[in-house]
Amino acid sequence: MLPFKTLIIIDESSSVAVYRQIADCLIVMITDGVIQPGTFLPSTREMAVLLDKHRNTIVAAYEELITQDWIETLPRVGIRVALDLPLIKPRSFQEGGKNKTYSDPAKFSFRHDIPGPVQHSFPLKRNSIIVNDGFPDADLAPFDSMLREYRKLMQGSRLKTLMSLKDFGGTQALKNSTVNFLNDSRGLNISTDNLLITRGAQMAIYLAAAMILKPGDHVLVSDPSYYIADEVFKQLGANLIRIPVDEHGIDIEGVENALKSTKISLLYIIPHHHHPTTVTMSQLRRTRLLELIRSYQLPVIEDDYDYDFHYNNSPVLPLASSAHNSNVLYIGSFTKLLAPSCRIGYLIGAANFIIQATNLKRLIDLRGDTMMEEALSVIINNGELDRHIKKSKKVYNERCDQTSLMVANQLSHAVDFTKPQGGLALWLKFKAEYPLGDIISKARSAGLLFAGTAYYEGEDQKHNGMRFGFASLKESEMQRAVEILRKITI
Repeated sequence: MLPFKTLIIIDESSSVAVYRQIADCLIVMITDGVIQPGTFLPSTREMAVLLDKHRNTIVAAYEELITQDWIETLPRVGIRVALDLPLIKPRSFQEGGKNKTYSDPAKFSFRHDIPGPVQHSFPLKRNSIIVNDGFPDADLAPFDSMLREYRKLMQGSRLKTLMSLKDFGGTQALKNSTVNFLNDSRGLNISTDNLLITRGAQMAIYLAAAMILKPGDHVLVSDPSYYIADEVFKQLGANLIRIPVDEHGIDIEGVENALKSTKISLLYIIPHHHHPTTVTMSQLRRTRLLELIRSYQLPVIEDDYDYDFHYNNSPVLPLASSAHNSNVLYIGSFTKLLAPSCRIGYLIGAANFIIQATNLKRLIDLRGDTMMEEALSVIINNGELDRHIKKSKKVYNERCDQTSLMVANQLSHAVDFTKPQGGLALWLKFKAEYPLGDIISKARSAGLLFAGTAYYEGEDQKHNGMRFGFASLKESEMQRAVEILRKITI
């Protein structure tokens, strides 16, 4: 008999059940050839004595192996390893099970015009630095508090209810919390009838645009603009009309001229920390834009992706907080407050619009992440989110100051930039003698990757700029990133 006591190693501290550990060890011995097909195993009583375990544990292990077809019971004879071992499970319908079921490309007609992210075919060095286009630092997020609430929900009586809720635009708890949060922080005056919870702001942009646009419609966007939003509008069949952006925001005269000459179906705008340039629209232009919105009954998507991070003075209230005759659809996200993987955003609009947008969302997402939504609602209600915003805003303000100083001292020969009033990134505009494509390629070779800035590469080189996300970088990482840029531009 094999020395099963030696061969079957059991870790009593493991989270894996003991019977599963025994079953897994026996499977390994079978597949490694230590136990041959047709070999009889000790009875459950014998194995229990050999391993010094309760017989029920061995019974459970053997039942697991029987279920997976590794062993079989022969009445009045014993338990043996199966002759026909389940080496491929589930069994393939392909003869011999040798050919991969999706080895050939699809031959039916499908869309090939949907852009994807730029793929970089190079190995990252172990100590490489990745600079994103403005993400929060996940190390600062109140995950301990959220996980504590998550665990409470997993152990509580509401678990089954939360798991089976029908989607009505988010859990009621988070909708209530979000309405209070937005009314208090952004000067809105909304109820839950005006709110749809989404999986991030990107879903909100898509839903809002899909509710409005038809193929051939015209959309006003800034120049430059948030690349992925532009792609949404184009995929919906819209034509983009680009309006320049300067240090005061989008050119309102250009907006007005477009409205006078063309039937415009939608305006997409980021007045607060414009993406990608980070500029904030002046109050004079905001006032004039609101007049145009009311006069032309112009549908507007206002993307306010990082409202809460304004450093030197109070943030400017969104367009949605002013009189706009329900034409402004306001979009934001908790993602920028917490971490990129926390995909919870929101869409604010007139009640009749939100009803239909919720119906559209249900076609692609039957229910949101109800557990995460409930946990988030708790940290909003108990003040944890507000405390996190105050804490992280102080950290990001310091990082903004540090990064701006480094760039000004070491890269003034190569870039022009204006320190932003807030947000999580700088907009670095490289001088003509430093083409962005070359900068990114050389930086990549030196171990510095810019994730997201490829939006401003490619055919449209006129901006020659990139977003330098500072919020998620420690000071040493900022120093190395700026030093690499300095070396490749001197």
